[in-house]
Amino acid sequence: MRKYMTKYERYLQDVLNDPKAYDISAIRTEIPVQIAIMQHERLIHLLVTMLFALLFMISLGILLYLQSLAMLLLTILLLALLIPYIMHYYFLENTVQKMYLLYNRIAALDDNTAYPNTDMSEK
Repeated sequence: MRKYMTKYERYLQDVLNDPKAYDISAIRTEIPVQIAIMQHERLIHLLVTMLFALLFMISLGILLYLQSLAMLLLTILLLALLIPYIMHYYFLENTVQKMYLLYNRIAALDDNTAYPNTDMSEK
């Protein structure tokens, strides 16, 4: 999904760099569909990340209570899986938010209207 989202973001940047080469109205109707797909992916990863965080916390609690080698290994394994999940979710969240800004900028080109939140440099 990372590659897909990065490629689509580059495509929208190309549209903004040369809007006359594209059908802005068609792209404007396509973007919400793409954003919905990305939001769904983000939601699924949020749920998976929360599940792994919960499992990690439970295993940490059991580790502190039992102090066994098996629980230590399980806790380390869950932490090793949780960290990449958090990093990937961070990427998904930020990319979806960039898509909102890109959509507003492309909509502004289509309508010749000033939309709020179209400055990509603001965070």
